[in-house]
Amino acid sequence: MGIRVERIILRHIRMPLVHFFETSFGRTFERDIILVEAVADGVSGWGEVTAGENPFYNEEWTGSIWPLLIDYVAPRILHHTFESAAGVAARTAHIRGHNMARGGMEAAVWDLESRLKNEPLWKTIGGGARKEIPCGVSIGIQDSVEQLLEKIERELSAGYQRIKMKIKPGWDVDVIRRVRERFPEIKLMADANSAYTLNDLDHLKKLDEFYLMMIEQPLAHDDIIDHAVLQAALETPICLDESIRSAHHAEQAIRLKAGQIINIKLGRVGGFAEAKRVHDVCEANLIPVWCGGMLESGIGRAHNIALSTLPDFVLPGDVSASKRYWKQDIITPPVEVTPDGTILVPDGPGFGFDLDLDYLESIVLRCERLE
Repeated sequence: MGIRVERIILRHIRMPLVHFFETSFGRTFERDIILVEAVADGVSGWGEVTAGENPFYNEEWTGSIWPLLIDYVAPRILHHTFESAAGVAARTAHIRGHNMARGGMEAAVWDLESRLKNEPLWKTIGGGARKEIPCGVSIGIQDSVEQLLEKIERELSAGYQRIKMKIKPGWDVDVIRRVRERFPEIKLMADANSAYTLNDLDHLKKLDEFYLMMIEQPLAHDDIIDHAVLQAALETPICLDESIRSAHHAEQAIRLKAGQIINIKLGRVGGFAEAKRVHDVCEANLIPVWCGGMLESGIGRAHNIALSTLPDFVLPGDVSASKRYWKQDIITPPVEVTPDGTILVPDGPGFGFDLDLDYLESIVLRCERLE
């Protein structure tokens, strides 16, 4: 079955968060998101570009996405016949970096293919290892430890299976100690978002006393070698996030023993095709993976659900209920979490949810139709 994209529609939307989300980069109060609609034979597939509002997580940001898609990515996709969505990534591979822009477009074509086939997205990408996915939550840096403890209590009551807390220098060892005193048996991990260096090695070793599931990306966003040095000194498993942008990076990190776990984010690696390759490398080397989040709208969240049905996604990911972030999501029904801390995988065509088009159009800041 060939796919010939006849039209691409870009939408820039803005969604206010229910509560600010703080990492070592700063606080986010609302999300500016670029959505990609790819149309063929009267059917639309949808993708989400997961870049943030600022170039802090990586070099991409919402403002960089728009011209990159219009001038470089879309012209390579429009009116080209693809055997399947698996061929989309290669059409834009000559563009260096900009994985999130390229990945948002690629995800739209995968969704389009699954809708043209009238099958779930998870089936099109080769998933289906589970019918419900285990869920954790990511909790940002709070104004006080008491506020953090209250949030953790609330999320555990909602059934979430794992708690991830953001850390940074000055908000790490003493805070985690308070959390462990209050919740001695929960699955707990810490996410540093590259806030430390090897000079902090002795300080980071103090985290070993808290039997964390992992510490995520403690060192530089583009580093593998220093992580290998740090992992050799820690009992706590290191999980790599920002450092892994391709299957080749995953192979290098595994060879150097730079970590014991890898977080896979669709946007960071450029879409489903590369995400599957990273997954396969990890599975072959007995490295467990989980699905990270980027404060996505319902579209990106639904894509993450499909991705998480691949067999090596054995750890609870950051895919959580829509209501944790949005007063109103752009999909219907919103993503919900069961009392057991899981999300049921939808069986409908494409990513499995309907779009609330009226609400979506009401929050569009700009729109571009490319034909």
